[in-house]
Amino acid sequence: MRCPFCGNIDTQVKDSRPAEDHVSIRRRRFCPACGGRFTTYERVQLRDLVVIKSNGRREDFDRDKLERSIRISMQKRPVEPERIDQMISGIVRRLESMGETDIPSKTIGEIVMEALARIDTVAYVRFASVYKNFQAAGDFDKFVSELRPHVAPEE
Repeated sequence: MRCPFCGNIDTQVKDSRPAEDHVSIRRRRFCPACGGRFTTYERVQLRDLVVIKSNGRREDFDRDKLERSIRISMQKRPVEPERIDQMISGIVRRLESMGETDIPSKTIGEIVMEALARIDTVAYVRFASVYKNFQAAGDFDKFVSELRPHVAPEE
């Protein structure tokens, strides 16, 4: 592992333990060249996934990009960080277990929205506003009205 401080490629692992999510390994590392200490995380990756964008462009799946977009939608929401980590790991496992290496971005977006809807409605609407490219306040109104249960008027 390359040292982030000096670029030395010969770093040493000083301590390894399961991370809080129990899906990754947390490693404390030491660089003998500069004395720097840093932490890395190691995860199991079942297969290399490729995202097919709506314009047909292909790019490697990036878990960090997925995590950033979810965390942005969850900002200042009363959801524990561990719960968010579990949700992200569940989404990635689901994508990896689909049996396909090429996954349309639309599929990923739908899976994320499904997971967010179960955890926090506000985060769900925030994510949907970007995913569905809302252009005006009316787009929010329409989307939120679809979330509300339809109640028949009382007679």
